[in-house]
Amino acid sequence: MKFTEEHEWLETEGDLVVVGITAHAAEQLGDVVFVELPETGTEVSKDDEVVVIESVKAASDILAPIDGEIVEVNEAIVADPGKVNEDPEGDAWFFKIRPADPAQMDDYMDDAAYKAFIS
Repeated sequence: MKFTEEHEWLETEGDLVVVGITAHAAEQLGDVVFVELPETGTEVSKDDEVVVIESVKAASDILAPIDGEIVEVNEAIVADPGKVNEDPEGDAWFFKIRPADPAQMDDYMDDAAYKAFIS
């Protein structure tokens, strides 16, 4: 798993990358009440706003961590946004992206670096 300074996690799954938010981010947001995901087939560039997430505390945009095509979204978190709080680094992933350049993953922190970043 890799982590961004925006508190997203990325995990390689075959030729795809699964993206979600970290447990730290979910805790900071509080109870998530709404998630809007991108359409599958959407081409995104790094730092494009791709997800809108709203909690009882705030609304936030989730940015694309890498360039690529959105190939799958997690409809379960649209139907039940609370899943983001229950399992942010597992079943509550946001989308899967086919990376245009997998080497972009190298720019992000590993688990130890992320833990140091949030401490």
